[in-house]
Parts: sequence; structure tokens; C-alpha cells
Amino acid sequence: MNNLNYGIIGNCQSAALISEKGSIDWCCLPIFDSASVFAKLLDDKKGGSLSFIITDDYSISQEYLWQTNILSTTYDNGIDAFQVIDFMPRYQQEDGSYYTPPDIIRFIRLLKGKPQFSVQYDPRLEYASSKVFTTIEEEYIHSQTKDGKYDSLFLYSDLNYSDIVNQQTITLTGNAYLLVSYHEKLSPQSLDRCYLKFQRTKTYWMDWSEKTTRYPIYQNEIVRSALTLKVLSYEKSGAVLAAATTSLPETIGEVRNWDYRFCWIRDASMVIKVIADLGHPLSARKFLQFVINTIPDKDEKIQIMYGINGERDLTESFLDHLDGYQNSQPVRIGNAAYIQKQNDIYGILMEVIYRQFVEFETTLENREELWTIIKGITKIVEQHWQEPDKGIWELRTEDRHFTFSKLLCWVAMDRAIKVGEILGRNEPLKDWKTLRAEIYEDIYQNSWSEEVQAYTQSYGSKDLDASTLLMEQYGFIKATDSRFISTVQATEKELCRDGLMYRYKNQDDFGEPSSSFTICSFWFIDSLNKIGETKKARKYFDQLLSYSNHLGLFSEDIDFETKRLLGNFPQAYSHLALIETAINFSKTMENN
Repeated sequence: MNNLNYGIIGNCQSAALISEKGSIDWCCLPIFDSASVFAKLLDDKKGGSLSFIITDDYSISQEYLWQTNILSTTYDNGIDAFQVIDFMPRYQQEDGSYYTPPDIIRFIRLLKGKPQFSVQYDPRLEYASSKVFTTIEEEYIHSQTKDGKYDSLFLYSDLNYSDIVNQQTITLTGNAYLLVSYHEKLSPQSLDRCYLKFQRTKTYWMDWSEKTTRYPIYQNEIVRSALTLKVLSYEKSGAVLAAATTSLPETIGEVRNWDYRFCWIRDASMVIKVIADLGHPLSARKFLQFVINTIPDKDEKIQIMYGINGERDLTESFLDHLDGYQNSQPVRIGNAAYIQKQNDIYGILMEVIYRQFVEFETTLENREELWTIIKGITKIVEQHWQEPDKGIWELRTEDRHFTFSKLLCWVAMDRAIKVGEILGRNEPLKDWKTLRAEIYEDIYQNSWSEEVQAYTQSYGSKDLDASTLLMEQYGFIKATDSRFISTVQATEKELCRDGLMYRYKNQDDFGEPSSSFTICSFWFIDSLNKIGETKKARKYFDQLLSYSNHLGLFSEDIDFETKRLLGNFPQAYSHLALIETAINFSKTMENN
């Protein structure tokens, strides 16, 4: 497979990636950031998978069931055919809670004839770090480690267990099921029970999609992206993951391989903004509560990222026994970026808090908690906004005065003032307005390059950066301002390549970037639309949509030459930018 032609299924506790041929090549259980039980994605030989082995005369097609996160893979040789419906159960129970077990159900539906296949069941627990022993028990197939860290997995089915374990040919004469569970089941499993879970899960996802705000254009793309963002949310804490994977390289054979199974405050807050706009305020509230629970009161130790349960220590380590995706090492777990200082985090947090006050009801207690956080953030910004940092792209070399970081410090003060006005807390506003004006003037004078005729990546630099395109979105500058128009045009000239964007082109820790950053392409297209170049923007947008995989999913990066997807997958950042851009096209239509 030369592209990330995978579908994602999940239940807001964990997720699995299923290849275009129906192989489960990545899954961590019981939750998103647990050790993998299948990791063929990161090592074709040692990683482990669950797949159906068929003869070459079968054609394979794949699609999502309409407006759900349930994946259908159909195998058909003209005479014999069967369908595999993959999902992780998620539905509401009578007491109002959600049933979201660490299970994968593969409902096998006979379509015609007597199709034959064998099951390749090869779990490799704990990131394939230990030998796995598989035995057939009366009720299930049991796989467990016997050295290293103990772990286990259970497989239930109405197919013959010996045929599964020994990869014997199976002739399908009726519907069947496979159920992979992290836990031993206390109730007997059956085809009827699995089918009921399928129907309930389908109903849940269709109901969720139906509540999503509708737009006149690009509605299917918006819904698919919204479903992807939802499946990357962790229900227990309210956190939103950057992606479901680790160590998928930005460029094949290089070392830009990171673990993205964490919650970046910046990414997740943007996701919540979009999800709220789409008519799902509960997700916004849950994330805001995650923020409140995670950030220490009256303490400046705010990290740029956290574990999905609020963990602060995300120490990075290497899985040297794995070859990596298409031999791209290293394979990392954890992410050293958690210790970085990024001043943009304060503006991002304040933007989310501000939206909470504007769009949703808050209790008095909740308002008091948020006001405490706001006052704490303004103190931090006042003390540190003039300092250099690592910037939005988490450069691991020297600190700089990045424009985006300064912009978000301005956003922090601007939104704090607006919340203060809402609450009638006028005492600190005079000082806050003075600081806001000071930061604005600093950016206006020091980030602008007369020579380049654009706002640049950092103070005193001539390098351009796609993140400056967000200056209009955050309200720092109007789309009609000559400086913004000039910045968009200069950025296009320097960073755009056939409609795809570099984040930046200056060398970083690992040399010059060699792939397009997907979210930046959406930012650029959105900016073109806002400055009145809507026809060109729509052309680029349609072209970019064609670079998704066969299911409409995007990763972090796109190769400039081949247009293959690269980087961690599916990428929440990419899909939220797709939604925002599509929505803004609809708004442009309404205003014209």
C-alpha cells in the first residue's frame, strides 16, 4: 500500500485503522494511548493484524455506511460475495450512559454464493515487544504475553476456532461474526447480540450526524470530517486527540516521526470551536471541563499538550524493535514537545473560554473557575509575552520571537477584556487594554517586512510562514486590509506549490521540509476566499479534496510530487480546517 488508504472506526474510547483490503493494521486497547494489540502499520512483519485471506479473483470495495463511523468492506468474485461490517460499539443505554467497550466487532454478511476465505488472526500485544501465546478455550480464543509486561486479548466468534487459529479455509454459508475484546465477556456472545450492537451503533452515529448543522455546499465532506473529529474525542475526560497514530513519517525514510495520541490544547480547542459551530455544544463543554480540570489554578505551569487523561509527563521513548512505517524509523511513544514553551497556548485557551461565555450557559461556580483561569493567564502573558519561544511548529532548536506566538498573546488579552466586559469586572480592564495595545503595536512594527511586503515568521526575518494567514481569523486584521492581502499574496508566491502549501521553507531542526502540511493548504485557500479570490480558492479546494484517501480522510501531510498522504492519521487539525474552509465558502455564497 503506497498510501494511507485506511478507514478509522472507534467509539470515543479507542480506535482502529482498517486497510482498504479489510485488514486491521492498527489498534490500541483498552484506550487510544494504550499499547497496540495490532501494529502492522508500523512493522509489516512483526506488528500483527487481523485480516481475511482471499484468492486473487475477488475484487474489494470499501465505504462508510451513510453518515456513520461504521466501515463496510465487500469481497466479490462475481459468483461469491460477502461483506464485512466493522465497528466499535457505541450507543446510549437506558440509564443515559454510553456503552463503549474496548471491542471491535466484525459482522460478516453473506451476500451470495459460498465465498471462501481464511482468517489471519495475529495479535501482537504491547507494541509487539513480547512473544504472544494463543490458545483455544471453550468460549474464546485467548492470546497473552508470557514475558515482559503481561497483557491479553480475547476473540469470540461463531466460526470454528481451530479454523481461525490454523488459518484453515472457511466456507461461508450464512452470516457470522468476529469479536475482539480486551476483556473477557461475562455474558455469552452470539450473532444476534452482535447484530443488535451494530444496529444500535448505526443509529447512534446517524442521529449524531443528523444533528450536525447543514450547509448548501460540501455537506458530505463536512459531515465526514465532523465524524472523524468526533471519533478522535476521548469521552472519559473530554480530551481531543491530534491523531489516532504514532510515528507515521512526514516524509518516507526520514525521522520526523511523532506520537500524536495526545491532546494538544491548541489543536483540540480549534476542534471544539468547529464542533460547536456544527451544533454539538456538549463536546465543547466537555473539552472546557478538561481544560479546567487540567490547568493548575493560579499557576503558570500550563503545558502545550497533555495525555488524554490529563497526564503531564509524556516522556518520549523509542521502540527500536519495530521497523517503522515503510522502514521509517524511529518509532516513538510519548512526545518530548510536552516540555516546550509555546506562548500561543494562552491565546488559544482564552479563545475557548471566551466562546464558552458567548455561546453557552455557565453556572456561577463555573464562571468563577474560568475567571480565575483568565486572571492567571493574563498575568502570565504580561510577564512572558516579550520572551521568545518554540512557536506553533514546535521547533526543537533555538527560541525565536514568532509572529504567531505574539499574535496569540494579543488574542489572550483581547478575549480576556471581552469576558471581563461580559461579567462586568471592569477593575482590571484598563491595564489589560493598555497591554493589548502594546502587543498589537509590537507585532505591527516588528513582524512586518517592508522588503517582503508581508508579516513574516518571526521578528527580523524574511521567512514566510503559513500561520500568519490566521491573523485575520483571530481578528487582528481585516481581510480588506492591504497588509493582509499582501501577506496572502506573498505567502502564495513563496510557499504555494500547485495549490499545496509548505508550513515554511526555511530550514528547521531536520533541514528544509519536503512535504505539504495539509492544514496550511486549507488556511491558504480560506484566505484566498476572504480576500475575494473565491474562484481560485474553490479550484484549489476541489483539487485538495481529491487528494484525500478513498474514504475522504486526510493525514497531516501530502507529498508534493505523488500526492500520497503522509504523517499521522487521520489528523484532527486537517479535518477541522477542511470544515472551516467549507463553511466559509457557504457564507461567501450567502453574502453574494
